[in-house]
Amino acid sequence: MIFTLDPETGFPDVIVVSAAWGLGETVVSGQVDPDEYTVFKPSLKNPSLNPLIDMRVGAKRRKTVYMDSGLTHTVDTTAAERAQRVVGDDDIRLLVGWARAVEEHYGCPMDLEWAKDGVTGELAIVQARPETVQSRRRLTAIRECRLEADPGRPLIEGTAVGEAIGQGPVVRLTAPVAREAFPEGGVLVTSLTDPDWEPVMKRASAIITDHGGRTSHAAIVSRELGVPAVIGTGSATRVLTQGSDVTVSCAEGDRGRVYDGLIPYEERETDLSAAAKTRTRIMLNLADPSAALRWWRLPADGVGLARLEFIVAHQVKAHPMALLHPEELDADDRRGIERLTEGYQDRGAYFVDRLSRGVARIAASRWPDPVVVRTSDFKTNEYARLLGGRPFEPDEANPMIGWRGASRYYSDGYREGFALECRALRRVRDEMGLTNVVVIIPFCRTPGEADRVLDVMGEQGLRRGQNGLKVYVMAEIPANIILVRDFSERFDGFSIGSNDLTQLTLGVDRDSEALAHLFDESGAAVTRSIERLVAGAHEAGRGVGLCGQRPSDDPAFTEFLVKAGIDSISVAPDSFAAVKQHVARAESTRTQGDVPSEIQD
Repeated sequence: MIFTLDPETGFPDVIVVSAAWGLGETVVSGQVDPDEYTVFKPSLKNPSLNPLIDMRVGAKRRKTVYMDSGLTHTVDTTAAERAQRVVGDDDIRLLVGWARAVEEHYGCPMDLEWAKDGVTGELAIVQARPETVQSRRRLTAIRECRLEADPGRPLIEGTAVGEAIGQGPVVRLTAPVAREAFPEGGVLVTSLTDPDWEPVMKRASAIITDHGGRTSHAAIVSRELGVPAVIGTGSATRVLTQGSDVTVSCAEGDRGRVYDGLIPYEERETDLSAAAKTRTRIMLNLADPSAALRWWRLPADGVGLARLEFIVAHQVKAHPMALLHPEELDADDRRGIERLTEGYQDRGAYFVDRLSRGVARIAASRWPDPVVVRTSDFKTNEYARLLGGRPFEPDEANPMIGWRGASRYYSDGYREGFALECRALRRVRDEMGLTNVVVIIPFCRTPGEADRVLDVMGEQGLRRGQNGLKVYVMAEIPANIILVRDFSERFDGFSIGSNDLTQLTLGVDRDSEALAHLFDESGAAVTRSIERLVAGAHEAGRGVGLCGQRPSDDPAFTEFLVKAGIDSISVAPDSFAAVKQHVARAESTRTQGDVPSEIQD
C-alpha cells in the first residue's frame, strides 16, 4: 500500500509506503505487521537527498505465495525475512516518485497498491483510488482528546489508528456475529477483521486486534468510521478479559494503549480559522516524534523547543557511551545492548539512525518553519538510568548544577556521545534536506565554553552559517544575561529557559516543596533579567524566545513578555490557541514598531 499523505493525521508532505513478503492479501487482511517507510515529499525535488525520514521494520511473520498448482497458500516467513527490510532505498524512491505523479495527475491525495515481481524484480502500481478519510476533514479545525487522570500501566499496546479515545466493555469474538448481537458501545477485540466484520465494527466504541498494520482492513475501516483502533497488539485476545471495562487511547502518538477501567477524558474541537495574527511568533514545544504530525494543522510559526532527551530515552533507549564502549558494561547490560542493536555492526550507527529519524519527523511536521532542536540536557542521574549508563556517570550531590549541557560536549567523558548527536543532526539537515533545523545549546556557562562547543560541532561538520545553519543558546543562567553581548557574538539567538533561570536567579531548588512558595517566574528579579536580555539581544541584532509552561497558565506573564518585546513564545500544542489569543490582546494594547524589523523577521 502507498498513501500520499499520512493516513492517521492527514499531514500532506509525506508519502507512506507499507511492504510485506508475498502477495498483498496478508497486509490488507491484517495477518501481518508490515514494514513502513515514510518519505518527505519536498526532499524528492533534489536527487542528491535521501527523502526517507522514518522507517519501521515490521514482524512480517507470514506470507502468501503461489504453489506449483497455481493456487496460493500462506506460510511462515524465515527469521531472515522477518528481520530485514522488504524494499531498499532505490525501490522506495521509484515507488514514491510514481505515487507523487499519480497524486499530481488526479489532483488529490491517493491510496495506491503496488507490487514487485518475484522473478523479474519489476515494480508496478496495480491500483489507485482517492484517499477518502483525511482529505475530507476540515482543515480549519483540530480535534483533541486527552486523558484527565493517570491511567497507570497499559494492559496492552499496538499501532494507533486515529487520534481519539474510546471505552467500554470488552467484547471478544473469534468470528462475526449479527449486528444486533453486538452491544452498542462495546470494545471489539478479535484476531483480525475482513468485510464480514463491518456491521459489528460500526457499533463498536473502539477496536483492538492481534494482527495487522496501518493498512490492514481493521485500520482502514476504523479510520473511515472515526472509531479509535489499536492494531497488531499480538495478544489482545489472550490478555483482555471478556466483559471488563477498558479505555482505548489513540491520543498519545503512534502507539495505541489499552488501559484498565473507564478513565475520564476530555474531547474538544478547536476552530483554527478564528486564530488572530500576531507579531510575536507562537511556536510549539514538541518532544515525541510519534505525535508530531498530529499538530500540523495548528497555524504555529515552527517549533521553539524539541528536546533530544525524549528521543534518546524512548527511541534510542541506551546511553550513547554504552553503545560505543560495551566493554565497560556488566553482562546484563551488554546483553541488553546486543538485543537493542540487533542487526547493527556499528552501534554508533544505531544511535544516529534512531535519533535522526526522530528529529526528522518533528522537523518535517513544520517545514519550512524553523524547528529549534536542543542537544541533550540530561542530568547525570538521568543519564545513569539509561541502559548501560551507570559506568559513565558520576554521583553528584546536585546534578541540576553539575555536569550537564555544554560542559559535557567537549569533555573526554562524553565527547564521543556528543559526536553521535552531531552526526544525527547533520544527517537530518544535509542528507535529508530538513535545513529548517536550528541547533540550540543548553546550560552554556561562559563564552569560552561556547567557543569549545562550537569547535567540537565544527569538527563533526556542523558549522554555524554553513548550509544556513543557525545555532542558538539557552538563556537559563544569569551569566547568559550579564554577558549578553559576548554570547550574541557566538550565537544567532536566545531561548529563555524560565525554570532554570528562576532557580538560579533566586537560589531556589525548583524541585523543593519547602521553597515552592518562593519559586516565581514573574518576580521582579526574573522579569528584569528577561527585559535586560531582550534589550541587549535586540541591540546586537539577535532574537529572543521563551519556552515554558508559564505563558500557558498566566495571561499576565504573557502580557509582560509581549511588552518586553519578546520575539517568540513556545508552548505545548494544547495551549496554543489560548496563548495566541492572550498575545493578540496584549499586542493590541502595546505600541507597535519598537522592535527592529530584522529581529521580527
